[in-house]
Amino acid sequence: MEIHKSLKSVFAGSIGLVTLLALVGQFTLSALVSKLGTTDYVIQFFSYFTILSNVWVLLCCFFTVFLAKSRLGIFFTNAQTITAVTLYILIVALIYNSLLRFLLNTKGMLSLVDELLHVVTPLSFFLFWWLFCNKKVLRWHQIFYWLIFPLGYLLYTLWHGSVSGFYPYPFINVSELGIESVILNSLAMTLVFVLIAVVLIGLGKWQNK
Repeated sequence: MEIHKSLKSVFAGSIGLVTLLALVGQFTLSALVSKLGTTDYVIQFFSYFTILSNVWVLLCCFFTVFLAKSRLGIFFTNAQTITAVTLYILIVALIYNSLLRFLLNTKGMLSLVDELLHVVTPLSFFLFWWLFCNKKVLRWHQIFYWLIFPLGYLLYTLWHGSVSGFYPYPFINVSELGIESVILNSLAMTLVFVLIAVVLIGLGKWQNK
């Protein structure tokens, strides 16, 4: 039991460290080429689902290692939260590697942090979920709660885009696509979220047979 707990902490700590370095690297490198003011830059940086999902991962790892028994720690380390964050970070990997990778032309260190944020952290956190998450407590109805964050993110992004003209992803760019196309794209994305959530719960039930 103690060995399992130690391995869990070491694994979570390693993922957290990589994710932290990737987030700091992305923030710093992007700031060097940004022409925005400080406030606008920070707002735009945290307007990406990728960044927010990696922050979720970082928080889960931090509380797993340091404050698992605190009130926040109990929230960030329970199976439902860990599975929800696994869902979000897998979506990050899926969308980036299937739709966005070929639209970007990053080089050098920026390319490295992109790989960490979109490939290394997602795969590592999925493995953490698979090895250490207590999936026996997962229930199908929890999927609806897991959709609250991405739906809230979508509403914020549409509102922020309407007042700033900035849309972090091309498939939700109302200015270029129109609201009807964005709604259809959003419905398709919601379906993808649900399907992957179903797969995660299905895997959990299969693992615990």
